[in-house]
This record gives sequence, C-alpha cells and structure tokens, in this order.
Amino acid sequence: MAIFMDRHDLKGYSAADVAEAHRKDLEVQDEYGVKFLTYWFDHQRGTAFCLIDAPDKETAQCVHRVAHGHVAGEVVEVALSAVEAFLGRIQDPEPPVGKSQNEDCAHRAIMFTDIVGSTEMTARLGDRMGTELVRAHDSVVRRCLKEHGGSEVKHTGDGIMASFVSTTQAVDCATAIHQGFHRYNRGNAEPIHIRIGIDCGEPVEDSNDLFGTTVQLAARLCSAASTDQILVSESVFRNQHSSATFTETARLQLKGFSMPIPAFECAWAGPVGI
Repeated sequence: MAIFMDRHDLKGYSAADVAEAHRKDLEVQDEYGVKFLTYWFDHQRGTAFCLIDAPDKETAQCVHRVAHGHVAGEVVEVALSAVEAFLGRIQDPEPPVGKSQNEDCAHRAIMFTDIVGSTEMTARLGDRMGTELVRAHDSVVRRCLKEHGGSEVKHTGDGIMASFVSTTQAVDCATAIHQGFHRYNRGNAEPIHIRIGIDCGEPVEDSNDLFGTTVQLAARLCSAASTDQILVSESVFRNQHSSATFTETARLQLKGFSMPIPAFECAWAGPVGI
C-alpha cells in the first residue's frame, strides 16, 4: 500500500473536535484496509493533516466520508522518510499515563511562571537567599504541575515553562500555583510573588524543547501580567472548561506581535481558609 497525506480545512473546529474525528477514523479503518498513522492540527489556521497508509486516495477519502463526513480538500502521496524528517513523527505518540489514546496529542497549553522582581530580590538578599527563594518557587510550581498533569519543559532562571495536554489543566494548575504562594507568603518573612501567562496551540517540538507562536505568546502574556496575575490568550479562554472566572482586559500590544492581542485575566481566589 502507499502512504498519503491529506489536508482538511476545519475553521471553527476545536482540537477536541479534530481528535474525535480521528478517533472515528480509527474505528472504521479496518473495514477498508486503511491505517491512519497520525494527524496534525493547526488551530490558528483551521487546518488538519492526516497521514494514512491506504490502497489509494479514494479509499482513504471513503473512510473520512463514512466516519464523520469531513473529506479532505487535497490528498497527495508522500514518502515516510520525508514526513518524519520535516514533521518529526509518523505515528501517534504514546499518551501520558492516565491519558486516553483518543486525546489530541499535538495540541498543547503552554504556561510560563515568573518571579516578580527576582533581580532586585537577589540584589537585596544576596545570592544564597535569592537562590533559596527560587527553589521555594520551583517546589510550589512542580508540586502543582504533578497534581494537574503538567510537564516541565525547562527552567528559565526565575520561572518555569510547562506544557499540558488540556487547557483546563493549565488554568487549574495556574490557579493552584497562586493559591500555593498565597499560603506560602502567610508564613514567610520574604514573600514570593509571581505572574503567569498561558496560550494554547501546536508548538514545534525539537531537542526536548518547544518553540513557535504558542510559546512566544505565552511568554509575552507572562511578561505583561501584573503581580499575582494570570493572563491567558483568547484561545485558552475559549477552549478551557475550568470553574475559574475570567475578565477580558484591554488588548495588549506585545513584543513580536504586529496587532494588539486579546487577553483575559483569570481570577484565582481559592476556597475559604487557603
């Protein structure tokens, strides 16, 4: 059989919608002698790509038509080696422990934390005490990541970059982090105040790091946030299902983005007694 890649125009659909369509393809593929290897979804552009092992283009399209009706606008034959070289994988990655095979593996929520005034704090307290406060920050953030299914991507010196398969997990983790520092600050003479930014999309993965517009916007939102504030992008606001409440801010003019960006502040006040 041959390997094909197809392209779907899916503006207005969410990552969850595309993941569900992929699941339906997998349910009926055996009836047609087809194997769907993986897919990619670009939420911002509203395009999806499927990698398919099929007898011919028509059979691949037939599976889409029967499974969910979203036939591709274009289908081309490709070489697996070329796909792997350009896109990094030729099959669905193994889901994290506790995650379903049916969850969208390409879509990620990216979160940045940043200690407010870390340079001034270190200058005032000295390197040793400054380092201890960074360690305290890391401990709170990493505990919340573990509790909410987040993965640490890297340490930024005075903050942490993390990724989530779910925007809801990212929002819930961000609120838990702020609640954790609220508790920490009540019992320590040197309080730690942070800011958080979150965006979601399909970042590019390379050398155990993530890159692309999603990462850049999350970092810029973090930098734009005020002390003890969580700022999320419009994509996060529309894709999450947290119980948190949001307030739309004035559009932000962020470095590297030509147009003002919509942003939403996430309220993080926790239950009585935190």
